[in-house]
Amino acid sequence: MSSESKFGDYGGQFVPEALMPAIEELTDAYERYVIDNEDGFMDEFRRRLADFGGRPLPLQRADQLSARYDTEVYLKREDLLHGGAHKLNNALGQVLLAKYMGKERIIAETGAGQHGTATAMAAAHLDMPCEIYMGETDIARQRPNVFRMRINDAEVNPVTTGRGTLKEAISETMRDWATTVETTHYVIGSIVGPAPFPAMVRDFQSVISEEAREQIQEQTGGLPDAVLACAGGGSNTMGAFHHFVPDDDVDLYAVEAGGSSLSVDEEEGVAPNSASLSTGDEGVLHGARTKLLQDSDGQIMESHSVSAGLDYAGVGPELAHLVDEGRVTPVNVDDDTALEAFHRLSQDEGIIPALETAHAFGYLERVAGPATDDRAAEPRDEHHDELGDTVIVNVSGRGDKDLETVIEETQKRDLDIAPDMSIFNEIGGGI
Repeated sequence: MSSESKFGDYGGQFVPEALMPAIEELTDAYERYVIDNEDGFMDEFRRRLADFGGRPLPLQRADQLSARYDTEVYLKREDLLHGGAHKLNNALGQVLLAKYMGKERIIAETGAGQHGTATAMAAAHLDMPCEIYMGETDIARQRPNVFRMRINDAEVNPVTTGRGTLKEAISETMRDWATTVETTHYVIGSIVGPAPFPAMVRDFQSVISEEAREQIQEQTGGLPDAVLACAGGGSNTMGAFHHFVPDDDVDLYAVEAGGSSLSVDEEEGVAPNSASLSTGDEGVLHGARTKLLQDSDGQIMESHSVSAGLDYAGVGPELAHLVDEGRVTPVNVDDDTALEAFHRLSQDEGIIPALETAHAFGYLERVAGPATDDRAAEPRDEHHDELGDTVIVNVSGRGDKDLETVIEETQKRDLDIAPDMSIFNEIGGGI
């Protein structure tokens, strides 16, 4: 572990002066408790991850997918973590850190609702009052997670500005923090924001690759050829990559949301995707310099993804740096491909994935899937022959929260793999 504030040209602390005392206090606490394990903080964190979270989590060989792709496919089952996604690793760590710091209140933002749910669970577990900011668009498409937050006694504050998604929720949470820094800790949900958040969140999430690296060696006698993870802000991505970064023979693929198109409508200020690593430019957002979706004047563009958790106009600074260094390869898949992968993993392996996770499996299908008549004329991805014989895919979360969205979006599209949806037309509604 380390206390990086910069990752090459990215990172830093671009925050109002009013927040600097809180940032300095958090940096000191991060170095003392997380890096140096003062007062046995990390020992307690790992104990609670085991007892409350259910770690360690399995690395499962996917038998049907391995046969389909003629590749050994292993699934890191973060969907089995308490709460249904990798988000608890970080939320539990930060809420516990807030207790050690003597804070009295927790605030957080959320997009897909998984981070909000994990923070609410951790706050209830550690007896801390909690408020969650969530865009009204995401509230509408993630109702089950909104209820889960409320049932864990967290307040959910709707954000109505802009498109009402994750970017606006983060901005509103930072405004709250700026006026309550003495008593409040802001639990940032990804490897974004001012230092020390990107490094701290990565350290809490790195338990994913720590376990996976040991497990794959136990099961196969060696390291994987590639690791795939979906990438929005990047918390599950860096969690899955961190302990493999020094292994030069392990290729790392960050799969972004290609949305409906990689084109940009500057006049409307809209990017119909969330592929910051693939198409973004350097800029500052939410306290850090990183790669962003922005227009020629530097204005942040509205992003899009069928997946609420990937619908963000930026990405973590460490991921941006690793892409520039050539250590991480950014790729992307569109909404249709992600939806098809959602159905495929559900049918072939009995695992209903989060729509975020489905993007990683969509890329696996695109580069390694069997040829079909529909795909015969498609250009093969440039990395088609590079995945190798053994691949780990991080199953970042389960798809319960996405079922209403998947029903609605599947009905709109002609997806060959989708089950018959006529029953919903007959009864006139969703679930």
